Amino acid sequence: MTGTKELPKAYDPKAVEPRWAEEWAKNPLKPELNAGKGKGPFTIVIPPPNVTGNLHLGHALDNTIIDTIIRFKRMQGYEALYLPGTDHAGITTQVLVERELAQEGLSRHDLGREKFLERVWAFKEKNGGAILHQLRRIGASCDWSRERFTLDERLSRAVRRSFVEYYHQGLAYRGKRIVNWDPVAQTVLSDLEVNVEPTPGKLYTLAYPLEGGGEIRIATVRPETIFADVAIAVNPADERYRHLLGQKARIPLTERYIPIIADEAVLMDFGTGALKITPAHDPTDFEIGTRHNLEMPSVIDLEGRLTGELVPERFRGLERFQARKAVVQALEEEGYLRGVQDYTIALGYSDRTKAPVEPMLLEQWFVRMKPVAEKVLQGLDRGEMRYVPERWEKVSRDWLENIRDWAVARQLWWGHQIPAWYDEAGNVYVPDPANPDLDCDQDPRYAHLKLRRDPDVFDTWFSSALWPFSTLGWPDETEDYKKFYPTDVLVTGYDIIFFWVARMQMSGYQFTGRAPFHTIVLHGLYLDAKGQKMSKSKGNGIDPLELVDKYGADACRFAWDYLATGGQDIRHDERRYEQGRNFANKLYNAARFVLMSRDAAPATQSGAPTLADRWMVSRLNRGIAEITEAYEAYDLGRAARLVYELVWSEFCDWYLEAAKPALREGNQATRQTLESTLATLLKLLHPIMPFITSELYEALTGEAKQLALQDWPTPGERDPEAERAFETLQEVIAATRNLRAELGLPPQQEIVVQLEGEGAALVMENQALFRFLAKAQPRLGRPERALAQVTPTVSVYLEPQGDLGAFLERQRKRLAELERLVAQGERKLANPAFLEKADPAVVEAERERLLEHRTQLERIRENLSRLG
Repeated sequence: MTGTKELPKAYDPKAVEPRWAEEWAKNPLKPELNAGKGKGPFTIVIPPPNVTGNLHLGHALDNTIIDTIIRFKRMQGYEALYLPGTDHAGITTQVLVERELAQEGLSRHDLGREKFLERVWAFKEKNGGAILHQLRRIGASCDWSRERFTLDERLSRAVRRSFVEYYHQGLAYRGKRIVNWDPVAQTVLSDLEVNVEPTPGKLYTLAYPLEGGGEIRIATVRPETIFADVAIAVNPADERYRHLLGQKARIPLTERYIPIIADEAVLMDFGTGALKITPAHDPTDFEIGTRHNLEMPSVIDLEGRLTGELVPERFRGLERFQARKAVVQALEEEGYLRGVQDYTIALGYSDRTKAPVEPMLLEQWFVRMKPVAEKVLQGLDRGEMRYVPERWEKVSRDWLENIRDWAVARQLWWGHQIPAWYDEAGNVYVPDPANPDLDCDQDPRYAHLKLRRDPDVFDTWFSSALWPFSTLGWPDETEDYKKFYPTDVLVTGYDIIFFWVARMQMSGYQFTGRAPFHTIVLHGLYLDAKGQKMSKSKGNGIDPLELVDKYGADACRFAWDYLATGGQDIRHDERRYEQGRNFANKLYNAARFVLMSRDAAPATQSGAPTLADRWMVSRLNRGIAEITEAYEAYDLGRAARLVYELVWSEFCDWYLEAAKPALREGNQATRQTLESTLATLLKLLHPIMPFITSELYEALTGEAKQLALQDWPTPGERDPEAERAFETLQEVIAATRNLRAELGLPPQQEIVVQLEGEGAALVMENQALFRFLAKAQPRLGRPERALAQVTPTVSVYLEPQGDLGAFLERQRKRLAELERLVAQGERKLANPAFLEKADPAVVEAERERLLEHRTQLERIRENLSRLG
């Protein structure tokens, strides 16, 4: 992709972007391309998307931020590795395949494990990987030759090795505890995979007859679980019930009696202050039951139906929510129901299937997290990792300090099967750490035993917790592992700081002894225009590829980087995409002007830099320093704003215009400044908008080496004198244009302005440039009756010609309107209700509007006083 070429008149992203996307796919920007530059490696691993998923705005935002950082570091000379890959997405993928089977009248059990997994692999091959191709459309400069998948053989070995180490260090164990059960996916979920949402429900007050007469009332939101009650608990400090301690009460609709006990976990102000204890169906009840050594019967099966001998026959087999209605009806008919009131329940829903989860007492594999989390906390204390923004460190610490054991087993077939075997007596066998790849049923030491393998697989997050180093070859000491680990930066949304970030930190310290990355860049969630989460159920999702089709990938990347500020949630704003498209068009037209100026006039042999040249070079040097600093700080929103202002306002709006007179004269210095400035601006913008910058750089320079591999610019010396002088000209030109607009004079009509002040002489020294840009002749002096604009160093006067009556009438009407707007704004900003309830951005916009109206008001008053 070399050689200069003539650019078409209009920029068409669809004619440019696919060509560069194909180039970066076929010839990946590998870290080895920068070998020998002495900067060393810089690594970011992709947050692996679901292998069967499609690109959504969260992915687009995430990967744009990553790619912006990687392209910046690559141009700085680092051996930058952006490592791609996908996650097998255990629950999601299995649910999709089981739905296909259901349409055929089959279940996975009809196929058996081996045939079912063949079906899932076929589904993965057919539907998987599309998202990585979609990422290429937005310019992700991954090293595609290093693509990974969590079920790759090497990554699977890493998962197995980590569990073996956990087990033999006493951290992995089987235990019977309350877990979150998804009755649709038929698997356990971790707490992090459960979305707790306020849900309308009922609080039922029930009467439990006392053994000696009378009754004790309890309040519950789950009357269908009363058949698993094993006690009634009250707070030991509750005077209302102290006399009942040690007595027994009968469970309604049954003949079973249960004891009344005391436990400090009971809240005296909830319901009646008496709590039914159902250890097998509630985490709090489980803790109470454990403390009091109570039985733990279960009355709900894995399908979510009432089951077991403790359940009266009339309720057996009913689905849990149907059972609730039937039980409530029976309680009312038989005189046990004392009250029903509306109540908002904090109900847990499966993140994958959206079904309400069921707390279940099941035997599962767990990993003790406390000792592992402590290593991360110590690493944070030593400053080995930092968060951007910093506030997330405290959030992370709080969770790590209060971490619970991790339920790592999932009752699925798609995933990494747990390497644990059981003999007929139920004893557990896990491979030897010295030979972790040898199955226990193949180990000669256990040849005399009949072993069966645990059918469960690991939680998907168990494998992705190893992602920063398993993708590089761990547990083997591969060249990639030795060179690129630890990685440098992790970029992800704050919503998975516990799901993924903390688990990678724990795994990194546990298995490699090092932090997996030194910087964690957390961005906000991408919300719709109303501030709501996007979801299929709400119908408010936006396909990022539709935005790419409409505006171009560069325009979208500009919007995503521009909006990624301070880790705040992002509201969809179509104007930012329009701004990105307009920016691309502005840059393209500027580049066409620069290229066409080569043939506009023959270059002179010499030519000194003009004031405009010196100003542009100085402003460019300042811009290089500021923009580089923003990239280094991973403040991409600020970087986008800085480069936008430098390109749009200073280069396009001012310098291109200011350079035209010198170009017409064939000034070689101006031509060189113009081209070198554009080349540098393309470099500064490339990490954000790689397609158009690559295309324009190729057209401008004709270099064989593409822009992505060029060196990052370094700032030169500033020229304060040139900056001050040109800024004075800018201020006087802007004031002249404002005066022209106030009088309604045509933009191309040359006018005469009079100047007064210390900067007036400088304008006169550069009056040829001033006349060209302002379309005005400058003269020294101050007329008696004139409109005026005041700059820091010059007062600019424009004396109206002809009848002023119509102009003065318009000004008086505008004055009255501005007085009304100022009064309205002052009232609004003096209203405490507005200041408290309105969005801070709305309040700030109102303040800015008021300031603008006051400024205009004052200027009109001054002009009216001068003109009478």
